[in-house]
Amino acid sequence: MILPLLVGAGSGLSLIVAIGAQNAFVLRQGIRREHVLPVVLICGLTDALLETLGVAGIGLVIERAPILLEIVRWGGVVFLLWYAWSAARRAMRPEALVAGEGDAGSRAGSLRRTILACLAITYLNPHVYLDTMVLMGSIGNAQGDPARWWFVAGGALASIVWFFVLGYGARALTRFFATPRSWQVLDWIVAVIMLVIAARLVFGGVGV
Repeated sequence: MILPLLVGAGSGLSLIVAIGAQNAFVLRQGIRREHVLPVVLICGLTDALLETLGVAGIGLVIERAPILLEIVRWGGVVFLLWYAWSAARRAMRPEALVAGEGDAGSRAGSLRRTILACLAITYLNPHVYLDTMVLMGSIGNAQGDPARWWFVAGGALASIVWFFVLGYGARALTRFFATPRSWQVLDWIVAVIMLVIAARLVFGGVGV
């Protein structure tokens, strides 16, 4: 069942490698070396879960319940606008990267905030459900049994590997981001990405 495994991996990567809110968030956490493991696990395992549910048939429910996507859509718009403003505010007062600062209490608080932000970016994007559940579910089910489950395995593996590579590979950029100017550029890029995605949700909807 190598072929459906490879098809699943290729299909999954084609959907997640493009620059977006989630990848920008993972990249920033990776460069900061801040709570990278929980972030990449949330992103990778969420993809694996949604792909499995899509192939199991839950994607059809999502496709036929547009009100659910509308609720997620506007929740996502609000969150993306807030995150864009936060990134822009950081860009207006950039600070150099200093890894490992803060006491245990502040790190714990930061972990909670990071996890909540990661969950919001992941689950308040309706395209996550359309791409990962509906599209991947459709492609996977077209493989037939038992190949569709090998397709899911390939897609899930590709997602997990991608987010680990993105999160931990970003550490190679740490030296470059040790200057305030570099962080300023990154935060402006993040802010623009979030605004563009929010605008697409507002004006483009979440058409299936």
